[in-house]
Amino acid sequence: MTSSFLIAFNKTRGLKVAEKIVKADTWESRSRGLLGRKALSPDEGMWIIPCAMIHMFFMNFAIDAVFLDRQNRVVRIFRSLKPWRATPWVWGAYSVLELAAGAADQISKGDALEFKP
Repeated sequence: MTSSFLIAFNKTRGLKVAEKIVKADTWESRSRGLLGRKALSPDEGMWIIPCAMIHMFFMNFAIDAVFLDRQNRVVRIFRSLKPWRATPWVWGAYSVLELAAGAADQISKGDALEFKP
């Protein structure tokens, strides 16, 4: 997991999604995910690569899960995914952007996201 944050933009709508995105791209960082966190602020998130399904076991709060293909286009969104739930396998997904519940309200299926340092 990198120590510097990324900024996530919705290129389709010209909006900033969140500015404190942590990239989880190692086995360890992907496995840990957001476990142990008490909450996410609206400007925080985690981008898990690769990932085509998630679970919310042992989580303390709900999140929005935005699944992206290899070109960072939104293929599916799970809004306010509650603790102790799991998503199905999302066909075509290559990564997932986990955001605070409600933070994905201005993201729709088909939107293109972009991540910058």
